[in-house]
Amino acid sequence: MFLKPLSKGLKVESVYFIAMKGETRRILSAFLYPAVYVSLIWLIHIIQGIWNLDFRTLGVYPLSFSGLRGILFSPLIHAGYDHLISNTLPLLILGTALFYFYRELGLRITLLSWIISGIWVWVFARQSYHIGASGIIYAWAAFLFVSGVIRGHPRLMALSLLVAFLYGSMVWGIFPMRERVSWEGHLMGMLAGIILALFYKDTGPQRKAYSWELEPEDEDEEIDPDNPPYWMKPTTSAHDTSQKAKKTKPPGKESPDYDGRIKVKYHITPRKSKKDGKE
Repeated sequence: MFLKPLSKGLKVESVYFIAMKGETRRILSAFLYPAVYVSLIWLIHIIQGIWNLDFRTLGVYPLSFSGLRGILFSPLIHAGYDHLISNTLPLLILGTALFYFYRELGLRITLLSWIISGIWVWVFARQSYHIGASGIIYAWAAFLFVSGVIRGHPRLMALSLLVAFLYGSMVWGIFPMRERVSWEGHLMGMLAGIILALFYKDTGPQRKAYSWELEPEDEDEEIDPDNPPYWMKPTTSAHDTSQKAKKTKPPGKESPDYDGRIKVKYHITPRKSKKDGKE
């Protein structure tokens, strides 16, 4: 007799285990893309240090034909370990969030923001070599924030608030406050992320539409006088009361001497004095 409840409990546990296993697989899959990217930029920087190479000339140099190659290579090159370490954690966090919540858009957003921000830096930035993955970080952060806000999806809006809380201070990086910082790369990455969020707002996860939002509102619907809606029908008691009030005549109206005025007769009883022994 205890076998059936036990079997039901095992089924529930197995379903829960399968769901958790699938969720873990999804998280690891989302983490894989930024992890590969971070591993690659670390490997490039280590190779640069071991063989005493200088890859900075592979960055974007604006309005220079040779600087066009930086559109492809600049997000892979960093000026030093401090620069590399400061970009590693944001790349892992924002990249995992992007590929987890926007699985079908993650790779597309990354590649487009990579190319678009690189081209804009080549056109508008100062005459210097621009390197680093900061443009990708700004593009990811801007996309996650704006996309969550405009989609109205509860989970994505929560993600937008989390991004604003963790990386809201990055907005100061788009202003020319430090000479050796490529604020142009930050600004172009942010603009690319915002534009991509607006462009792909109808692709990927969407807010659930409820039944009352799908029903059309017939504001100009004609009302049938023979069969009006129930809230426009008079109640029986109100109807009878109104009819009764119309038929009721004021007192004395049936008299032939009634002149239209209401006559009131007062009966006065004199108060007895205390001399009579009564009040």
